[in-house]
Parts: sequence; structure tokens; C-alpha cells
Amino acid sequence: MSRKKTRTKASSSTIALNKKARHDYFIEDRFEAGLALQGWEVKSLREGKAQINESYILLKDGEAWLFGAHITPLSSASTHIHADPARSRKLLLHRRELDKLIGAVERKGYTLVPMALYWKKGRAKAEIALARGKQTHDKRATQKDRDWKRQKERLLRSK
Repeated sequence: MSRKKTRTKASSSTIALNKKARHDYFIEDRFEAGLALQGWEVKSLREGKAQINESYILLKDGEAWLFGAHITPLSSASTHIHADPARSRKLLLHRRELDKLIGAVERKGYTLVPMALYWKKGRAKAEIALARGKQTHDKRATQKDRDWKRQKERLLRSK
């Protein structure tokens, strides 16, 4: 009998993270959205060639769009397709989720921020967050709390 080959997972399912978002925003709620991608973009994502630090989400005509996400095309990409690394990409959400997001953004002044890109069952997903912007004094207070927790942990470990 032949032995089954087990596939080793060389990389994690996370493609790209937006660490800056937690610093700049209060995260209220999170959603998972699919991405409408072209073939060369999927290949680039599999190689981990994506960046979402400067990206944002806009709601237009009842649809969600990801702007500013940079997916670098591979050098071995097809020659007959012109790859645009910064094109806008449609986010795939359920109608109820879209209605909730549209209401929060338009009426309550929230913003939509991409938090992460990752793989789930072989499909590229985006974690988006409904967030409120932090002001400078809020950022300082968050940093102060984080430093205090770190210092408290050190004191408890040393005793």
C-alpha cells in the first residue's frame, strides 16, 4: 500500500495585516468579506505579495470597494494582460451586512478599514472593521495603558 502524502503548511493563512489600523481607530465591529480577484492577483496573493497599510473601503451604489490595496504582479505573470497593482477590488458581502455598514457609515460617522487579508478554504477573504477615528489624546491614552499593562506583568513575574 502506498503511503498518503501529507501536505505541510509552509506558511500561515494570513496574507497581509494592517497593524496601523488598531493605532489609528477604535474598532467597533468586524466583518468577513470575499474579494473579487483576477487570476494574476490570486497567484500574487499565494506568494504573499500584498500590502493593505494605506488601503480603505468605500461604499458606492450599494456595493463595497477596496481602494489602495497594492498587489504586486509576479514577474512570471501573463504577458497579454496588463496588471494594475492598485486597482479597486469589489468586496463580496451579504445584502444585510451591506445595509448595516451603509447605515453606520452614513448616519453614525463610522469608517470602514481593512484589517487583514487571509485564506479560508482556498478563497481569499478580507477582514474589514467598522471603526471610529482616534484623536491624538486617545492614541496617547492607549499607549499609556499598554505600557502600564506591560510594566504590571513584569512586576508580577519578578515577585
